[in-house]
Amino acid sequence: MAFSSFWKYCAPLSLLLLLSYSQTAWGQAVQAENVTVLEGGTAQISCRLQNYDGSIVVIQNPRRQTLFFNGTRALKDDRFQMVLFTPRLVRITLTNVSVSDEGGFFCQLYTDDTHHQVATLSVVVPPEVPMVEVKTEAVEGGEVELTCVSPRSKPPATLRWVRDRREIAGVISQQENGKTVSVSNTIRIPVERKDNGAALSCEASHPALVGQKRVRHYSLDVHFAPTVKIIPPQGILREGDSLSLTCSVTGNPLPRDIQWSRVNDTLPERAEKTGNILLMSRLSQSHNGTYLCQAHNNYGRAADHYTLLVYVSVPPKSHPAIAHLPSSSFTKEYQDPGAVVETHSAVPYAMIGGILALLVFTVICVLIVTIWCSVRQKDHGTRKLGRRQRAQRNPSS
Repeated sequence: MAFSSFWKYCAPLSLLLLLSYSQTAWGQAVQAENVTVLEGGTAQISCRLQNYDGSIVVIQNPRRQTLFFNGTRALKDDRFQMVLFTPRLVRITLTNVSVSDEGGFFCQLYTDDTHHQVATLSVVVPPEVPMVEVKTEAVEGGEVELTCVSPRSKPPATLRWVRDRREIAGVISQQENGKTVSVSNTIRIPVERKDNGAALSCEASHPALVGQKRVRHYSLDVHFAPTVKIIPPQGILREGDSLSLTCSVTGNPLPRDIQWSRVNDTLPERAEKTGNILLMSRLSQSHNGTYLCQAHNNYGRAADHYTLLVYVSVPPKSHPAIAHLPSSSFTKEYQDPGAVVETHSAVPYAMIGGILALLVFTVICVLIVTIWCSVRQKDHGTRKLGRRQRAQRNPSS
């Protein structure tokens, strides 16, 4: 009976005390918010309080170093700033965030029991413009090996090679470097001379770029042996004129040392060499010969020739004196524009000579026929006179 009376009066009091303790112990709470930020940006770390009664609030970094004790700075790191401290919200900022700052930040509320929540800071590292590494140089008729590299990103960047808006399949590899990842994409493509200067690009995609791309442009540098071609002057040159020959040279790398020479002879005294140009003034027969232009680089050499013929002019100033030939082959027949012009100018004289010869022949024939007819007529008259004289001597007959 006594126990029943005690429980009757004590049970409500015990329940009241239990509720009061529960509100004291669990009524106060703290909530933290996870944060994702770009490397180099500013992170806001917030701790939300419920039923805050002025208890101590401590914020710690992932290494459990105390950053702030209530509103007071505890760690000398100027990147951290307390921007808000109210009974409902505590907020700090972290500037110039790096991947080393990544982890859980502790929001702790010290009451009779310690309450804490962890705000996880995630750092995203977008890729920079990728780099292009040339593993093997491009030589005409061979292959070139190119590697596109994005040295740091988090999460890993996506790399692809593009040429003429078409993707080139490559070999992709990844390598972790602490909390970031290095990504590479290697391609091997055959190259010819025509590919020199062709445009390729390596594109890096990443969620942090929000649909944008970081692009590295690259131009193929294809090495090849030189080609040489002598460009002759236009028109007909005459004795006493000047001759300028231009040696057109291609190649990669472009040959710098261009050599002029004359086959089986030295260059004329008045010949001047200026880079790829050979200049000769006051041309004469002493300039006759075959001239060579030669060039070379590390991948080969090439040469071209030009044959110059100087013809005697009669009279010296009335006919073309010089003929130049195309330099495609040593075995081609000489085709001299001056000689052609001379032949064309000789045609009227030949025709006149022929006509004169025909007239002389006709006159001679007429004279012969006339003389022959005259002789015949004279012989006939002589015979007729003789018969008449004989008839007079012999009248009886």
